[in-house]
Amino acid sequence: MNPLNYHHLLYFWTVVREGRIARAAEKLRVSQPTISAQLKLLEESLGERLFQRQGRTLVLTDVGRVVDRYASEIFTAGTELLEALKGRPSGRAPRLAVGVANAVPKLVVYRLLSPALNSSDPVQISCHEDDPDQLLARLATHTLDVVISDTPAAPHVRVKVFNHLLGESGISFFAGRQLAQRLRRRFPGSLTGARMLLPTINTSLRRALDEWFEAEGLRPMIAGEFEDPALLTTVGERVRVVFPAPTAIEAEILRSHRVVVVGRTSAVRERYYAISVERRLKHAAVAAITSAARTEVFAERRKPGRRSSPTSE
Repeated sequence: MNPLNYHHLLYFWTVVREGRIARAAEKLRVSQPTISAQLKLLEESLGERLFQRQGRTLVLTDVGRVVDRYASEIFTAGTELLEALKGRPSGRAPRLAVGVANAVPKLVVYRLLSPALNSSDPVQISCHEDDPDQLLARLATHTLDVVISDTPAAPHVRVKVFNHLLGESGISFFAGRQLAQRLRRRFPGSLTGARMLLPTINTSLRRALDEWFEAEGLRPMIAGEFEDPALLTTVGERVRVVFPAPTAIEAEILRSHRVVVVGRTSAVRERYYAISVERRLKHAAVAAITSAARTEVFAERRKPGRRSSPTSE
């Protein structure tokens, strides 16, 4: 594929905006044959048809719609660049691209992002959920500004990143009212034989829970395993089972779901990290997130003396 010719792309984008080649030619102050020729060259360089005719009207193809979306981002950003250089506000809030590891509970994400969303300084958040390794790869290419994860980046990652501990939480166990009242009396021993939903074995919380079960001599009956914490909680509310979640979001779970607390343990710790390519977090919205996490979300549970720790290339 040939390098993209941005003049050709501008002609294409203008035709889409104006709706007809004649109006685009008038706006660009070129002839209609010139625009038609440039559109043909663009299609040849991309190897795809961008328009199809319906009567006298040009209609975008599926590929044309994709190209138009990218062209809009390119030329909108160019306009904002010129406005910024002139010292004029672009009217567009700063962007914050956040990657969220799929094992992090949605309610934890909500509480962490709330300070940025509710800030007096507007910010446009783009949130992406994926496997931690995939997110770190995108962090390395600066597609993401920060990654929120339940585990720190491993030392073997190929780019230098920094793990900023946001805080940690003990674990609460939840169930419907009748089941919870029965199990609460002898907790945690009552968990032996109790039907329980657990995170999948590849999560840090599951590994910590298994170690605790072994240390306490507990043998719960595993009724289901879920990778998505939100799905685990939703199913747990509707089935006669026990399920765990971080104590930091206990109040939100009790408000949002028809369950009560069976018991709590501080022996199992769930930790959350903001991972960045910066030793010192400079993005204002990220700084707001980390500050609120340490002073509000995990204020009573965070251990003192934690600092950012780098991993080597």
